[in-house]
Amino acid sequence: MSAPVIAVDTMGGDFGPRCIVQACIESLTEFPLLRLILVGPHDLLAALLAEHPHADLQRLHLHAASEIVTMDDRPSRMLRSLPDSSMRQALERVRCGEAHACLSAGNTGALMALSCHVLKTLPGIDRPAMVTAIPTLQGHALLLDLGANLDCPPQALSQFAVMGSVLAELQGLTRPRVALLNVGLETIKGNQQVRETAELLRQMPDIHYVGFVEGDGLYRGEADVVVCDGFVGNVVLKASEGLAAMIALRLKAQFSQGLRGRLAGWLALPLLRRLQGELRPARYNGASLLGLRGIVVKSHGSAGVEGLRSAIRRTLWEIDENLPQRLGERLGQRLA
Repeated sequence: MSAPVIAVDTMGGDFGPRCIVQACIESLTEFPLLRLILVGPHDLLAALLAEHPHADLQRLHLHAASEIVTMDDRPSRMLRSLPDSSMRQALERVRCGEAHACLSAGNTGALMALSCHVLKTLPGIDRPAMVTAIPTLQGHALLLDLGANLDCPPQALSQFAVMGSVLAELQGLTRPRVALLNVGLETIKGNQQVRETAELLRQMPDIHYVGFVEGDGLYRGEADVVVCDGFVGNVVLKASEGLAAMIALRLKAQFSQGLRGRLAGWLALPLLRRLQGELRPARYNGASLLGLRGIVVKSHGSAGVEGLRSAIRRTLWEIDENLPQRLGERLGQRLA
């Protein structure tokens, strides 16, 4: 294919456009064919690029956008106003064919609403789902939805299961195990939404539905695709990140207390560094909005340069795999 082009919303995220621009410039070095469209206030972005005189500016294009979507903006407002927001203009670059994909670290609800409005969903899909890989004892599992859809009817959750199964297949898994996240394993457990979704999935022979999985089973790798609504998924994701950070700080504190603790820490340092590298959130940053006619990747708002580069890698994988077309073809067969 031609050189991949990503439109980047530079005005999202906790660390602002300077961090995003830095990640973009480093990614140009990592991927020699990559081209980027940086969307945001022109003068601000030009000033930030001037801080990097050795950057390959021939592969960076600025697209001016005068408005900003804040974290407090309601998705419904985005559909009625702010036509020149950096988020909307980044999506428009995909719609008009200037870019292969959009990357944003901004307001999740607004990104979801604008993506559906600008790019539309694939046939047979009512709403997209946000999905990412999480580490497990078996490698990793796909978890969806992560916050794009806080309230999901059973029909939407069953569509998430199909999309997650197809994505796992495209990543190389044969007959991936699909499970619903629940408070127990018995068929009578869970709320009405989960029980009705389970009944729908049991009637779908084209996916390998293995039943319910609890939170601890998620990390044991008891399923390859785990489905839940966005409220539950976001709580799971944020709680997991907080727990990992707390354990790391506790270990650091223990290994800094006394001679014995420092010696134990020195001996365990290589193992701890390897484990930290395998589990660090930045490695898994970049959640896909599955089910759209174009590629949209959501970066965690708290991601730094390393995390944003991971999100760019994720976006490039989706471009290389032509994910919307392949997903649409598989969904057409599954949902026909």
